[in-house]
Amino acid sequence: AFVQFQLTVPVAVVFAPGSVPRDLPRPLPFRDVQEMEIPVNLRTSVMSRYETVYRSTTAQENIALNAATAQEADAALHPLQDALLGSLTMYVVPETSSLLPQGISVYVGKHRSALVRAGGGLATLHSRLQQLTQVMSFTSSSIAAALSDGVSDGQLGPDARRHLKSSLGYEITFSLLNPDPKSHTVDWDIEDAVNHYVQPVLDKLSLVANFSVDSQILYYAVLGVTPRFDKESSSFLLSAHSLPHVINPVEARLGSSAASLYPVLNFLLYVPERSHSPLYIQDKDGAPVSTNAFHSPRWGGIMVYNVETPASPQASFPLHVDVDMVRVMEVFLSQLRLLFGLSREELPTEFLMESPGNEGLADWELDRLLWAHTIENIATVSTTLTSLAQLLDKIGNIVIKDDVASEVYQAVASAQSAMAKLAAGHLHSAFQASKEAVTSSERAFFDPSLLHLLYFPDDQKFAIYVPLFLPVSVPILLSLAKIVREARQRKKEPIKMD
Repeated sequence: AFVQFQLTVPVAVVFAPGSVPRDLPRPLPFRDVQEMEIPVNLRTSVMSRYETVYRSTTAQENIALNAATAQEADAALHPLQDALLGSLTMYVVPETSSLLPQGISVYVGKHRSALVRAGGGLATLHSRLQQLTQVMSFTSSSIAAALSDGVSDGQLGPDARRHLKSSLGYEITFSLLNPDPKSHTVDWDIEDAVNHYVQPVLDKLSLVANFSVDSQILYYAVLGVTPRFDKESSSFLLSAHSLPHVINPVEARLGSSAASLYPVLNFLLYVPERSHSPLYIQDKDGAPVSTNAFHSPRWGGIMVYNVETPASPQASFPLHVDVDMVRVMEVFLSQLRLLFGLSREELPTEFLMESPGNEGLADWELDRLLWAHTIENIATVSTTLTSLAQLLDKIGNIVIKDDVASEVYQAVASAQSAMAKLAAGHLHSAFQASKEAVTSSERAFFDPSLLHLLYFPDDQKFAIYVPLFLPVSVPILLSLAKIVREARQRKKEPIKMD
């Protein structure tokens, strides 16, 4: 089935006094619509539509823009903005404004707005706005990644296959691996670290999916690869090409993710045994990896945590180790962002981007995720229902119960509603409708009554039942033939008359 998406982004361009370009086509305020087609594949087309309102600042916005720094202005402007998910607000400040540092022409805030230095007329402003919409909403590569099942690898960016597939929930497991408990007693305050660093990020992501977090300590769990000893540095090294072989043996100890309904993300902290300490990870060029960690696409990440070996030979074992959770959580959170496709893209030099702080992701990054997941959900529903239709076509005598039929109708209605909401620029309600569509389509597809093994083709029925009934039917058929013969015989015999 051909699917046409229309993604509408509400944009406000707000001019501060002294920043209005002379070559505006008409007096403020006015509206403008720009459309751009994103090529995806033969079965899917995506039209992005930017509905822009050009206006002057209000008195309150002027007060906010008189702040000392861009960060303060961003915080003061936040309550004055349209809180609609997926919307963007660009504040154009005069060329001489001291809000933006020297050499910076665009400042991207923590919320859904940016500050843009005026200058160069409308054409320059348009090109900056276009760059900003690419950074803050979606790009052709993020759309292609969301539709990656139906897109050739050539159209996808290098990170597209790293991202987790859209799901209604995710399970996150933090594991401490201590392969040598005789040498090390390792303590990590994982509960406090999760509350402090991970929970704010998950609270922000709670719009996207449900999350559950658990942790475990595994003893005598070793990596599947023996590290190589390097004489020069008197340390052990794990090279980049051996990293894929590290995961399988460890995964066998992690507990089964097969029982989970949702994708499981594994974050492993590995304290190397004393005989392999210190242990360093090398990249493809043989240089040491600064974080001493690596991540596996759609699976999780592993960090190696080296323990200082005591200088005195009289040191008593096991050594007590307190893990520095700040250092560990920085690595795990950056890996979590990578898995969700939130890695920061390369920006032009005149762009300055605000750090999201302890929330872990900016509001506009959440929107980027919602755009991608909404499109992916609708594409998933389309694929699921197409597969279901093909199954029902194959089996002529299948029985479709009313509740299955109503789930299919519900899935179609929710997917259509999501498409309509995307076209209207209501990202939040579009995402909710797409989640409902996925739930309904999967309920229908996995309904036990539609298991195709319950229905046999007619030739299979004959093949099964004929050998059973043939031996029974032979005597019956012979008896019937005998009765028919006797009946005919009686008819032929003349009736005796006294």
